[in-house]
Amino acid sequence: MSHPSGEQIELGLDDQRAVVTEVGAGLRSYSAAGRELVDGYGADEMSPSGRGQVLIPWPNRIEDGSYDFDGTRHQLPLNQVGEQNAIHGLVRWVAWTVAEREPDRVVLEHSLHPQPGYPFSLALAIEYGLTEEGLRIRTTAENVGAETCPYGAGAHPYVTVGTPTVDPVVLRAPGATMLLSDERGIPVGSQSVEGTEFDFRGGRPIGGTRLDNCFTDLQRDGDGRARGELRDPDGGSVTLWVDEGYRYLMLFTGDPLPDVARRSLAVEPMTCPPNAFRTGEALIRLDPGEEFTSSWGLA
Repeated sequence: MSHPSGEQIELGLDDQRAVVTEVGAGLRSYSAAGRELVDGYGADEMSPSGRGQVLIPWPNRIEDGSYDFDGTRHQLPLNQVGEQNAIHGLVRWVAWTVAEREPDRVVLEHSLHPQPGYPFSLALAIEYGLTEEGLRIRTTAENVGAETCPYGAGAHPYVTVGTPTVDPVVLRAPGATMLLSDERGIPVGSQSVEGTEFDFRGGRPIGGTRLDNCFTDLQRDGDGRARGELRDPDGGSVTLWVDEGYRYLMLFTGDPLPDVARRSLAVEPMTCPPNAFRTGEALIRLDPGEEFTSSWGLA
């Protein structure tokens, strides 16, 4: 009998274990030293609440699902019906093909063909690899069409340190600027986190703060990576890092979602902010034959 998320691709290295799915090339689970670091889902389930999904060719929302690109108006299907948005791209529910496979590494590929609202062609590849440092995810998109196309990428892991809720968890997050959004999740401005309850740069307990916010101006270390950390006061931590291809992080405590409800924290790497197809902010333009690669990981 087929699993809802297709083939289950198991990876292992020393005490690390990960499961990647054929459907959506998503990350269903990841553990190290017997501790679950991703709040995943069962092999008998569809991915709920975006768990572990890949968000291509745009992350987050597009207002009204419509945008102009190089003088042409495009209309995408509205799959966030209540808010009338197009959300999280076009590859979450499609089958990907295993191109390379080793015990600790897999590369999945997908050809995104032209379709209503996105009449462009992308060759996509995602590599999941276990290393001594942890789990690394590298995403590559190549424009294999004849026209320049808009592109953005993101991922939707829910990170956990095993506490019943995230309230006591100490969060260190690198964002110095927070986007302000309307009731539809569309950015309408920005502000510094300085002096607000959303300033986690120094690390502090999440407490009762409700997070469904996009952050940018990420503080980076000498290697170019920006890092966020969740730490259990009683011991244990997990770090999510992003390379310079990811300029935004979405943090979401999942308060309105019964299956999440502050049990874990979505830490979502994004190359561009919500609504970038409409605003053009940090939107990547891929010329024919051009590639873009971005990486993130868990340590």
